[in-house]
Amino acid sequence: MYLRQIFSVLCACLVTSAFADDRFQPATETPVLEITFADDQYQLDIPALKTLPETTFETSTIWTDDMQTFKGVRLVDLLDHMGVTSGTAVLTAVNDYRISIDLDDPTLDGALIAYERNGKPMTLREKGPLWLVYPYDEHAKFRTEVIYANSIWQLDRIAFNQ
Repeated sequence: MYLRQIFSVLCACLVTSAFADDRFQPATETPVLEITFADDQYQLDIPALKTLPETTFETSTIWTDDMQTFKGVRLVDLLDHMGVTSGTAVLTAVNDYRISIDLDDPTLDGALIAYERNGKPMTLREKGPLWLVYPYDEHAKFRTEVIYANSIWQLDRIAFNQ
């Protein structure tokens, strides 16, 4: 009996401390993104991502036909929300495809963690539920081999290293 009470108190303390900094509320829907920063780990669902400033742009891509409209969270807004100012971000997809982005990269301003394409959520088959995209048509700096390689779809993990 006492062990069950102690276990319950310990679990409550762990859950409370995990969200003590109020960066994100606990996921109420299926988590789509795991963020690791310092000693903290967050499981984000789409509603958590939607609490951050929303950005929408239209662009063509080398993977799709016609113009596409993407809606999501700019990576720089996520960094700002997390309090990350330097270092690298390691982004990983469901299939373990992994990229590393220097947070001083001048193209970071265009990176968008898209959760909608053409007004609809994306399934895994449609490169979702999250796809890191850039406004490729906006500037030549977003049409390089490095940027195309960084355009990671089925994104499900980000680790920030300072």
